[in-house]
Amino acid sequence: MDGREGSAVLTPELAQEIACDIGRIIGFNVLITDRESVVIGCGDRERLGTVHEASSEVLRTRRAATHSAGQAERLRGVRPGISLPIRVGAEAVGTVCLTGEPEEVHRFGLVVQRQTEILLEEAALLRSRLLHERAVDDFVRDVALYDPEVVDAETVEGRATELGLDVRLARTAVLLDARPAPSARPTTAGAPPPPVSRMSLLRTVREEFHGGQDVAGEIAAGRYAVLHPSPGCPSPAARSALLERCALLVELVRERHGVDARMAVGEPGAGAAGMSGSYRDAAAALRIGPALDPAARVFAAAELRIPRLVASAVRQERIRYTGSVLGAVRERADWPVLRETLIAWGEGGFQLVRTAERLGVHRNTLLYRLEKIERLSGQPVREPTTALALYLACLADLLDAPR
Repeated sequence: MDGREGSAVLTPELAQEIACDIGRIIGFNVLITDRESVVIGCGDRERLGTVHEASSEVLRTRRAATHSAGQAERLRGVRPGISLPIRVGAEAVGTVCLTGEPEEVHRFGLVVQRQTEILLEEAALLRSRLLHERAVDDFVRDVALYDPEVVDAETVEGRATELGLDVRLARTAVLLDARPAPSARPTTAGAPPPPVSRMSLLRTVREEFHGGQDVAGEIAAGRYAVLHPSPGCPSPAARSALLERCALLVELVRERHGVDARMAVGEPGAGAAGMSGSYRDAAAALRIGPALDPAARVFAAAELRIPRLVASAVRQERIRYTGSVLGAVRERADWPVLRETLIAWGEGGFQLVRTAERLGVHRNTLLYRLEKIERLSGQPVREPTTALALYLACLADLLDAPR
């Protein structure tokens, strides 16, 4: 850390806090000056903004100096005591002075000097961490909002490099959407539980995604993104492992923070465009998945390609399509069961055994439902083209259903 960084850290607010805290502990008045010998922290507030003339020589020589009563009288703004340089790196960025008999305060001098320097170093470290966190948040937002018409890919990838990320790696966007759990107890009568601390939740996320090339940041209040390095074409085992990690993280977030979280996993992509595409995949999965399966907490974009394609159609066109394909069947009281049957029929490959297993019903029950749908709709449910049209219409109807 150079002198300029130290000077930026030694603010009047911090100097006043240090002077008052240390003075309260040791029982002597503590005074802190900046590099111009101006008092910026002191238990005696009337001395703030005055010049402490003895500090000029201390700053020049970077050596401690004591001042007897006689010496203090000849110096502007000085009382008997000791003045010591505050060193940050190679430079003196100010002084810390103790008021009292020189022989009495001298034994506290080095301790107070070192403690002040430690507090400044900690403040500088905290400031550096905050700047890094802000850079990470800005980067993940850049990826989320990336538009090649507005920002060059090289600019976004350059920010990745500044964060120590290898831009050659393909990355999978993992989104976490956090909200208070329905079972969370209110703090007072009728009051919702307090919001979860951003840094507290991010620490939990980074416990699970802790690789050197993982980057996790906040997109918006309650929404967090991880850009996780992964193969461009991950194997089924790798996909499954990532989904399992997400499921574990959802449980951990609920246990630690009382938050009912949902997560979504995009498909991998490299570079600014690829990472942004992966983010959009995950965002769409997080939007569409709960409509299709409200009980689920983790969604994979790779498993929602067809629903996403349906959802991408103009809403009015979807409504027209569902109306023309499904007709009055949607008005029946048992429509939710029939719709669930048709969706399972499509996702089960139009096979009786697989569909019955997906629904958890007997094969004869499935046959009864399919015959009922054919009778009510007048359409051959077992004819592949018709069955596919009904499946897509049911997805559209489910996505547009009020929630």
